[in-house]
Amino acid sequence: MTVLRISILFLLAAVAEIGGAWLIWQAVKENRGWLFAVFGVMALGAYGFIAALQPDANFGRVLAAYGGIFIAGSLAWGIIVDGFSPTTWDWIGSAVALVGAGIIIFAPALEAAGSPS
Repeated sequence: MTVLRISILFLLAAVAEIGGAWLIWQAVKENRGWLFAVFGVMALGAYGFIAALQPDANFGRVLAAYGGIFIAGSLAWGIIVDGFSPTTWDWIGSAVALVGAGIIIFAPALEAAGSPS
């Protein structure tokens, strides 16, 4: 259950942060209007609250692990929303970032579960 909760929260955080940044990008770079920026700021605020719901109490660990999710999520957003075509290096970099995120967030829990009391 904890792994599922962590994964869902990371996914929701990615959608909120990347979506919020994309909305602001649209407002500023693509002249889509101030309403895009307002919704972007709201989504970025929601991201902060979603990240705070992670069960790990260590802010630095959660945000460091989220960095890997953000990298992969940004590429996915670009593919789905903007028609971006990633290079082989984009895929490799994203995979490395996700492996790093997994190590950061799950290894301490696995270590604690395996250690004698």
